[in-house]
Amino acid sequence: MSELHWQKSSFSVGEGGNCLNLATAPDGTIRLRESDNPEEIISTTPIRLKELIRTIKANEPGGWGALS
Repeated sequence: MSELHWQKSSFSVGEGGNCLNLATAPDGTIRLRESDNPEEIISTTPIRLKELIRTIKANEPGGWGALS
């Protein structure tokens, strides 16, 4: 597997834990990992990630939906 170029989520703050890192793999899938446990990586498609974020925004009163 080629090396992934990880980016820290814009919602992550500081240099400590609680950071979400994202990378796009050569096959077009999106990889996600949590900074406290970087060896555990999950994979998803852009469409599924978009649907997850949309669902979270729609169901989180005063949460992410208030940020957009």
